[in-house]
Amino acid sequence: MTTIPAAAQPYANVIGDPISQSKSPKIHLFWAKCLGLDIDYRADLVHASDLIAYLAAHQADPLWRGCNVTVPHKQTVMACCDQLSPLAARVGAVNCVVRQEDGHLFGDNSDVTGFALPLVAKGYRGGKAVVLGAGGASRAIVAALGDLGCNDILMINRNQSRIAEIATDMGLHITACDWENADMALKEAAVLVNATSLGMQGQPALPIRLNHLPVEAIVNDIVYAPLETALLAEARARGNPVIDGLEMLIGQAARAFELFFGMSPPRERDAELRDILTS
Repeated sequence: MTTIPAAAQPYANVIGDPISQSKSPKIHLFWAKCLGLDIDYRADLVHASDLIAYLAAHQADPLWRGCNVTVPHKQTVMACCDQLSPLAARVGAVNCVVRQEDGHLFGDNSDVTGFALPLVAKGYRGGKAVVLGAGGASRAIVAALGDLGCNDILMINRNQSRIAEIATDMGLHITACDWENADMALKEAAVLVNATSLGMQGQPALPIRLNHLPVEAIVNDIVYAPLETALLAEARARGNPVIDGLEMLIGQAARAFELFFGMSPPRERDAELRDILTS
């Protein structure tokens, strides 16, 4: 049985497996302090076998505002939601579950905006995109790329049937590639995105080199532990513009904060927040 620690104020969580690397509590609690909100935010390790029981127990708690969802639950959690936003339904993944006033669970996806805004700020205008991985985060990234006008998406994944599934679900033309041909696939790319957990602390290294990637291509790694991944270090050394994992993390958290607590976070203090997250 899932038990809930006693709470004296409204609270939200981030759930996943693993979860110790999550920076979400620091982000939400920083914003709450800035705004003078009396709320809490926790990180909870939730195994796949415990997901349904976890949500059911918290759904009954009127102080619980919802949870962010990370690996590996972004797709399986959809079945636990009473309603999905049109965006989450299109993406086929939920990273934000909100408890509504009637106790029903609303599933949304803030990863799309969290990924798109930093990419546009770096000057991306719709050129060829190479996406590594085909998990829940990849679905949001592909949706964002399509919304930004990209009609040349190449995905690299060991299980290529997952790429075909994403292409069908999104109604997009996506070229599939295996890891053995990944290096050559980077030719003429305008953006390279690592949407896998490879390169994360405790995970294997990312099996790709950037020799064939144009030096003007944007390299975006959504891994944030470590913040300077081997991929970003190599890209930076070559002169490629880079986007680190905190950009998407903070961007998606901002939308979640609004959904959970009904207020916009103070994004003008992002530099201060990044200092806290990297200290």
